[in-house]
Amino acid sequence: MIEFLQVTKMFDGKPAVKDLNLQLKEGAFSVLIGTSGSGKSTTLKMINRLEENDSGTIRFAGEDIRQQPVLELRRRMGYAIQSIGLFPHWTVAQNIATVPQLQKWSRVKINDRIDELMALLGLEASMRDRMPHQLSGGQQQRVGVARALAANPEVLLMDEPFGALDPVTRASLQQEMRRIHQLLGRTIVLVTHDIDEALQLADHLVLMDKGEVVQQGTPLAMLTTPENDFVREFFGRSELGVRLLSLRGVADYVRPQERVDGEPLRASMSLREALSLFVARRREVLPVVTDEGTPCGVLHFADLLRGEAHGANPA
Repeated sequence: MIEFLQVTKMFDGKPAVKDLNLQLKEGAFSVLIGTSGSGKSTTLKMINRLEENDSGTIRFAGEDIRQQPVLELRRRMGYAIQSIGLFPHWTVAQNIATVPQLQKWSRVKINDRIDELMALLGLEASMRDRMPHQLSGGQQQRVGVARALAANPEVLLMDEPFGALDPVTRASLQQEMRRIHQLLGRTIVLVTHDIDEALQLADHLVLMDKGEVVQQGTPLAMLTTPENDFVREFFGRSELGVRLLSLRGVADYVRPQERVDGEPLRASMSLREALSLFVARRREVLPVVTDEGTPCGVLHFADLLRGEAHGANPA
């Protein structure tokens, strides 16, 4: 979907990105992460030409982006940022409708799209006529994402979209983005400095440093097979075990034939979430239920230490 070929971008005579070669696949949730000044935000902004590359080629859907009119290119891409940028004197509905109105959609089609996106992002219908200042930070960010998705873009670009939110709201929106990606199959490219956020959201993780890609791959591969000391240190040697737990699910470690009483875990939880509940409840075995509440087995605390899931065949 998006391809960088020997791309360089200079600021004040210094390369922010240099000789970058990168492929971001269609339908993937790609996350760019790195230290401050690593070039990740510059890379994102070059995709929709908010920043113009100085050399090399960037292709979108097989075409050189410089051969496409800027406005036409940007209308094919949704863009969500940390500061949200909602128009303060427009209602929620008017903000969401920004790009469809520019594209001269019919009023009926626009209203249907607003309703669809508000439902998708957990915004109550009663919020349609509210002004941005009447919303919480999390609600404003949801409206920002809805606006970015309004015209059915081929790609959604997100630059530190949840950085200003409190941890609870941030976690909720991260879950929403995972759900939306699964539902829509949209190509998403997100920039973040938050390691845990990157590990949770990405199916393709790109670690950058000094304007170059250091390593890329699945989150699990990055944690278990780091290519050098920089990668090891970036993800934190001392926190490696806990971060690996965040990539593994309770469902894969359930012992389905066993039953035990107590407040249950959900099968969709990560092992990291389960670890917290084991500690809080001071139990060595906890029951597990599906998201619908159906009992499906138990999870043993000792199984959190296993490197491999055992599913229905525990050792």
